[in-house]
Amino acid sequence: MSLILSSLRIVIASMLICVAGYAALILGAAQLVNPAGAQGGLVFAADGHVIGSAHVAQNFTAPRYFWPRPSAVDYAADAAGGSNKSPTSPALTERGREIVARYGAEARHPLPADLSAASGAGLDPDISEAGALYQVPRIAAARNVAPEVVRAVVAKLAYRPGGPFTDDRIVNVLALNRALDAAETAGPR
Repeated sequence: MSLILSSLRIVIASMLICVAGYAALILGAAQLVNPAGAQGGLVFAADGHVIGSAHVAQNFTAPRYFWPRPSAVDYAADAAGGSNKSPTSPALTERGREIVARYGAEARHPLPADLSAASGAGLDPDISEAGALYQVPRIAAARNVAPEVVRAVVAKLAYRPGGPFTDDRIVNVLALNRALDAAETAGPR
């Protein structure tokens, strides 16, 4: 009996150290290095309520907002994943046609690739700078502002995720939409 109790104590101690202790250590390190990221990158409204996360896409459908990449999981963070449809799937082809039609893309003005296909997880919060610029005419018309105003917001928020090691710039959709709303609220300068 003593051997069983001794073994049980070792198992419990190991679980506490390896599970709870390790998780607490990693969370503590994350809080020190990147406090906002450790909390899920939550974005708060002026009144303090959570309006989204900088790390998870959310669906914007109004013409006045930038639209994120398509999502195979309808932007449900608890069901992240791709569509698992083969490239020859008629359903995938039809979904592609619907997306292209939604944007009003034409052969002379093709849709950027990231706007026509879902990301692997279906929750990518960023789009390419080209994808953002593609949407500028629609957003400018819906907000009744000059396209240059919207382009300036895109240019200000676009960044290289790999720093000097990458050429392509991306922009966070939620940050773009918040910046446009803030500029609209502030009015002309």
